[in-house]
Amino acid sequence: MEAIQLFAVEKDGLRPLPVPQNAASFDHLYDGLELGVYSALRTFEHNKFLYLAQHIQRTRESAALLGWADELDEALLRWGLHEACIQYPLLDARVRFDFLAAPPHHLGTSSRLLIALIPLTVPTPEMYKYGVQVGFAPDLVRTTPLAKTADFAQARRAYQVGGKIYEYLLLNEHNQILEGTGTNFYGVLDGVFYTAGCGVLAGVTRKIILELAEQLGIPVRLEPITVEQIPHLAEAALSSSSRALLPVVQIGEQIVGNGRPGPICQRILAAYNDFVAQEIKTAI
Repeated sequence: MEAIQLFAVEKDGLRPLPVPQNAASFDHLYDGLELGVYSALRTFEHNKFLYLAQHIQRTRESAALLGWADELDEALLRWGLHEACIQYPLLDARVRFDFLAAPPHHLGTSSRLLIALIPLTVPTPEMYKYGVQVGFAPDLVRTTPLAKTADFAQARRAYQVGGKIYEYLLLNEHNQILEGTGTNFYGVLDGVFYTAGCGVLAGVTRKIILELAEQLGIPVRLEPITVEQIPHLAEAALSSSSRALLPVVQIGEQIVGNGRPGPICQRILAAYNDFVAQEIKTAI
């Protein structure tokens, strides 16, 4: 069975859809389709998810921001996710579900609900131990920040990560760091944990990270770090569902702090891992 899969979720079952030759990512699977809103997350223990309800709700909200009627069938989506993950041949997967603007009739389905699975790739233990380097994507803009739309996922393909650069950061007109192409961004300045409070995607993992930081007594401020403040940062990090909280030790040419992951982000990451162990659940 192939490790990269795409399904239409229909009332009577999952319909396998063709996977483009040489497809290596979610973005390749959706070439030529009428794009819509989506969410991407990882499985745990093969068929369990963290905060799936929040991912589904964010997808509903993204559709509402585009003016769509609330037609997402949550029960059908949950069933489809469960079935797709149960039969997946690898231990865990990166999973994406899309609610399209229009059905892909040319693929033989009238369903607007698609599920894709690809092999799960997570940061290596060395990345958590030593941190990663990030760059900038100065001309990449998320036009509707609160809506997770597939057109942005296609646009960010111009910034392929690789080599020394793990991720690229988006800036606004005030030289403030908003987020990464597929992550939320954080900086620690004078003991305060900063992240942009608006103009960014409301990441589900971000919500958990911020709640845990407050529970740990770490001051949180929903304000973006500016490029000019980078030399003064003690720590920095990225978050997403497949990365948890990943330390950043270099931004552009500037070393962050002492060039090693710091204690505040390490405390939050440990709390996050404990939280995951307690909260993961199956889709149905």
